[in-house]
Amino acid sequence: MSLQPIAGTTDLGVGRWTTTGRRARTFVGRLLGRTDGLVGVVILAFFTVIALFPSVFVGPLEGVLSATGQPLDSPSLAYPFGTDELGRDLLNLTVHGARISMVIGLLATIITVVIGSTVGIVAGYVGGVVDNVLMRITDFFLVLPTIVLALILAPIILDVIGAQAELFGIRSTLLVIVIVIGLTSWATTARVIRSQVLSVKERMFVDRARVIGSGGGQIMRRHILPNVVNLIVAQSVLTFATAVFTETTLAFIGLGDPAAPSWGQILNNAQSAGAPGLGAWWYIVPPAAAVVLVVLAFTLLGNALDDVLNPKMLGRR
Repeated sequence: MSLQPIAGTTDLGVGRWTTTGRRARTFVGRLLGRTDGLVGVVILAFFTVIALFPSVFVGPLEGVLSATGQPLDSPSLAYPFGTDELGRDLLNLTVHGARISMVIGLLATIITVVIGSTVGIVAGYVGGVVDNVLMRITDFFLVLPTIVLALILAPIILDVIGAQAELFGIRSTLLVIVIVIGLTSWATTARVIRSQVLSVKERMFVDRARVIGSGGGQIMRRHILPNVVNLIVAQSVLTFATAVFTETTLAFIGLGDPAAPSWGQILNNAQSAGAPGLGAWWYIVPPAAAVVLVVLAFTLLGNALDDVLNPKMLGRR
């Protein structure tokens, strides 16, 4: 006796995949159909390829950190971006800096979004004293200047994790920047997510979940979170732009790792070498332009995602 599948189950599975695929194509079409979305995707694709495969375009990092030219040579065929004060190829440094800056931005964004989303969901759903306490803490982080708070937290965090610590090959000095950005940038995400949760928790399906005995944790996980995930995705993209810019700022003021040529560290080296006063514009423009383009791309993509995922927001812009 052979077992036969229940009639319609196979078709149902195929139909579900077909519907999902159709929705994905519609989403991608709407995103790329917007000028800001298309420009953001193209720029980010370019920098993502460079960050993932830097050695395809330039030599390995070990060779980059060794001097091969004359100090502060202007751009030429041999060195399209010129050289730094040690005679190192700035094109190679800028390309390898893409991986360091974007990895730091990604890890910091993950920390920021996890903390901000958790605080926003718990505060918005639980309400009462919990909401008041969490929002006062959030307001504190919102009004305090990020750079000042980073300068206060950086030595404390470095002392806690240890000067020789590493995580996934990331040195302790870079880990400090990741943690500092994550701990100082979550407040905006928390406020945005909380405002959406306040609306979602009043809907009928949440009331039904309470009536059948679902606990608060289960409701937040199974009913609240899926209804704010679109907002979390859009907020994550915008947060990435902020994280990359903040990393550049912190590295520029001296919190970076001199052995890791991130874009901010290159600008810090340029300032220390007196490049602005010497007229060595080629030392400043490439990393600064890379930061501007990446931040612009994430901002454009974040705005496009916000409109595509939340069509009601389109008319308010």
